[in-house]
Amino acid sequence: MEKNKRALEKINWGMIGVGNVTEKKSGPAFNKIAHSALVAVMGRNPQKAADYALRHGIPKWYDNVDELIADPDINAVYIATPPDSHLEYAAKVMRAGKAVYVEKPMARNAAECEEMNRISRETGSPLFVAFYRRVLPYFVKLKELIDNRVIGDPRCVNIHLHWQPYDEEVGPNPQPRWRVFPELSGGGHFHDLASHQFDFLEYVFGPIKYAAGIARNQAGLYKADDIVVANFEFESGILGNGSWCYTVNKEQRIDEAQIIGSLGRIVFSFFEKYTIRVETASGAEEYNIPYPEHVQQPLLEEIVKELRGEGKSPSTGQTGARASALLDQITARK
Repeated sequence: MEKNKRALEKINWGMIGVGNVTEKKSGPAFNKIAHSALVAVMGRNPQKAADYALRHGIPKWYDNVDELIADPDINAVYIATPPDSHLEYAAKVMRAGKAVYVEKPMARNAAECEEMNRISRETGSPLFVAFYRRVLPYFVKLKELIDNRVIGDPRCVNIHLHWQPYDEEVGPNPQPRWRVFPELSGGGHFHDLASHQFDFLEYVFGPIKYAAGIARNQAGLYKADDIVVANFEFESGILGNGSWCYTVNKEQRIDEAQIIGSLGRIVFSFFEKYTIRVETASGAEEYNIPYPEHVQQPLLEEIVKELRGEGKSPSTGQTGARASALLDQITARK
């Protein structure tokens, strides 16, 4: 852990935010990992914070960020709030000498990510980002297939993510959630979801050296872009393209990606399906690998190991910032 002090024996977590992502994806996992415990939560609404603590058996709750960060029982903090507060909260935690695990996207833009990394270097406090697909069994298998060259030399990547509007975004009294307000999220659904995709692709294929796209709002349901198309090129020479649209009808909903190689292709899903299909001249083979109950648990296990001096997390502030930089490049208006 670079400049960080001594390794920790037990990781006592505080959690900022008690929203949906914490109910199953992350929150319960902290107490299911050896040498790890969730000891306090914080929510701006005291009733919600108290209710979350009661339902999940958390010893303490707060409605003030500074009080949670100052809690002497806490040595690591999980930030599960919208991206507009990530830099502010992460800076406070790191300057308090505590490790940070922050939700994705890491921040609203690349500049905020770089400031977070600068503070991590300055303070020696570790910084991790919730790009948990790097260690989910489904994606571990996908990377294994690519690394073992079952489709030969990778040539290109194609991504199609087309979803219908969320129920709260349409109707006589629409109430869109924070993800489609750029001042809160940095963008729209593209920033929320494509960040996972680009992070994993760089993990598998290495850095993307060129990325460009067109981002527009076609349907006018909210302020953020609702359609994006992009081309990108990896330093290795592999090419990629994608289209992301969030205003199709539900019958055209699709979440499919292809990796095309010299000897075949792999078809998979980033979000909704558990099947990986490998097609080569010798036929097709499928692997069905469901997600674990708490999808962030495998990554959290690696983070706990690193904080204990026993391993290295594959997702850090440095890797997390890469995805935000790519989103900025693709959605920049010309």
